[in-house]
Amino acid sequence: MAKPPLTNPELIAQFGPHTNSTPSGGWQNGGPPDKLVNTHCCFCGQQCGITLKVRNNRVVGFEPREDFPFNEGKLCPKGVKRYLQNEHPDRLMAPLKRTDSGFVPINWEEALDTTVAEIKRIQAQYGRDSFAMLTGASLTNEKAYMIGKFARLALQTRNLDYNGRLCMVSAAAGNKKAFGVDRAANSWSDIPLADVILVIGANVAECAPITTDYIWRARDRGAKLIMIDPRVTPLARTADLFIPVRPGGDAALMNGILNVVIARGWIDQQFIEAHTVGYEAVREMVAKYPPEVAGALCGVEPELIVKAAEMWGPAKTSFLLHARGIEHHIHGVDNVLSCINLVLASGRIGREGCGYGTITGQGNGQGAREQGGKCDQLPGTRDLGNPEHRKYIAEVWKVAESEIPTAGSSAEELMQMMHDGEIKGLLNICFNPLVSLPDSNYTRQALSRLEHFTIIDFFMSETARHADIILPGSLQEEDEGTVTSAEGRVIKINRAVDPPGKARVDWHILCDIARRLGKGAYFDYGSTEEIFNELRVASKGGTSDYYGITYQKIEDNNGIFWPCPELDHPGTPRLFEGGKFFHPDGRARFIPVEWAPQAEPPDDEYPLVLTTGRVVSQFLSGTQTRRIGSLVDQYPEPLVEIHPTLAANLGIEKGTKVKVETRRGEVTLTVSIVTTIRPDTVFIPYHWADEKSANLLTIRALDPTSKIPEFKCCACRVSRC
Repeated sequence: MAKPPLTNPELIAQFGPHTNSTPSGGWQNGGPPDKLVNTHCCFCGQQCGITLKVRNNRVVGFEPREDFPFNEGKLCPKGVKRYLQNEHPDRLMAPLKRTDSGFVPINWEEALDTTVAEIKRIQAQYGRDSFAMLTGASLTNEKAYMIGKFARLALQTRNLDYNGRLCMVSAAAGNKKAFGVDRAANSWSDIPLADVILVIGANVAECAPITTDYIWRARDRGAKLIMIDPRVTPLARTADLFIPVRPGGDAALMNGILNVVIARGWIDQQFIEAHTVGYEAVREMVAKYPPEVAGALCGVEPELIVKAAEMWGPAKTSFLLHARGIEHHIHGVDNVLSCINLVLASGRIGREGCGYGTITGQGNGQGAREQGGKCDQLPGTRDLGNPEHRKYIAEVWKVAESEIPTAGSSAEELMQMMHDGEIKGLLNICFNPLVSLPDSNYTRQALSRLEHFTIIDFFMSETARHADIILPGSLQEEDEGTVTSAEGRVIKINRAVDPPGKARVDWHILCDIARRLGKGAYFDYGSTEEIFNELRVASKGGTSDYYGITYQKIEDNNGIFWPCPELDHPGTPRLFEGGKFFHPDGRARFIPVEWAPQAEPPDDEYPLVLTTGRVVSQFLSGTQTRRIGSLVDQYPEPLVEIHPTLAANLGIEKGTKVKVETRRGEVTLTVSIVTTIRPDTVFIPYHWADEKSANLLTIRALDPTSKIPEFKCCACRVSRC
């Protein structure tokens, strides 16, 4: 059985402390760079353009790219500092093996041979599906494509999933149900042309800062802004209307707004009749949600619902944006559909200044699932359970259709299978589930029960402490490939430097493992462009069709929007023009969704609602940003945000330590008393690990369709320490 994880003191004794500071040694000085490399930021789904300055195979600086049409020279605090991780002393430089006395360096042959021997042993003893793979959504399209193929042909397991399961899957499922396609409907260039913008469940200014500029440009020309969130986030402080929805109340609120829009006659009946189906069922359903009823369910005054409808309803152009705030729920897909119903009823989609977008959190959260890194999808956003889809991909891969495993389980379900002993081995690449998944104590127990665990990463993540073999992989700028931005724009990542020490490019590592498993013929790639060209063919005819996109075409045009079915096709920045949707009949679907309570409502024992989210200086599990000192200095540790009324009731003062408890665990953190949060709600950012992890508290309840965990609400209590 796998041994317990190494503790922080043991790791510090072996590898030194996490300095949380800018690397030293004068490497930022010493003359002009050897070369300038145009590429993109490695963090969120905006994928802003940057130029890296390289000297002596080291990234020594950067400039924002003014020529890239998305950010036009603008960057957020994370983007400005992202290059500082390259020379961090925590960088993994050689393969490591767990021993009784800690991790020790080993050579690549031993590391790969050990991993493959354990894969073979476990699968021979327990079956192919007893070995699972978890992957990250910040990897390139080429890696995502190859990992989907690797898991199914080399590991021959159905148990593959990715950390986009914690990000975009509710939006993806809702979009596919309503539109027949999983992508933002518009490029962001339509946002400044909107007369009203509705943002729900998205802390835009901190999580997607450059998107804020698009909204400001709309406001400069007179657009109205509606913000809906339990917290008065920075952008909400400037909104024309702010609605402080109770966590878990989103579908009721959106049904209430649509109720008023219909009652006032602010619908586009012609669009509805020509381009949609299912409207009557939604109209009958939302009739049960007049503002008084909806307001009671979602915790807001009915007048605010009416005001939102009065702003949205008569507008000539509009744009609706949402993110994890409405998606991290057991009813996340329903929340998404309630937003889409409002957009469709208005008929304002598929034309200039009219649209709908889901703000992608991870760097390639869009592309990673399109290429087959998700447990139920094949390249081109094909359905793993569809015989025709399976047949096509089998032909591309040159295997029998029966050799492609059926759909497996989601990330959190895989963790339960590890916990229960059904999964015995794991290969993990660039995913930190011990910090990212809910109920960290449960995740820790699951990882400790594995018989073998190999991880590929570039830092010693909290999850890596549990590994038997650690393989040092590559940062984004140490490889070449493509990613797909929040807009659906396929862009090019260019290699700036080589991996340091004995670290290797990720896809080279996977090809070597495949060869040792006897499947090397399927992974005989000489470059990422070869992988991309195979991806193009695999996606051809699928919903997310990349066939007409090439590396050169991307470079020449600063990115290409999919679908792009032919080489002479310009790409598709705006979907649904002319009212043409992606269902076989060309029509969008109205889908009625009733409000339902959260998995764990507050009660007498746990009377408050805990919600989690991000801060501007940190990113996801913090594996990278917690190692950049200037970012850590902006927000050095997680704080508990509570309202002054709650603080007074509990006798808590600013800056004191409080204990936040749920039925799963507790954390002790410093309190921040703010007027920008509901009095019944507590907020903790989730970027930190160990005893500071917000996910010690969160619940493992899942949306039945998307299988996304309910990070955004569970019952908690707060007490003074």
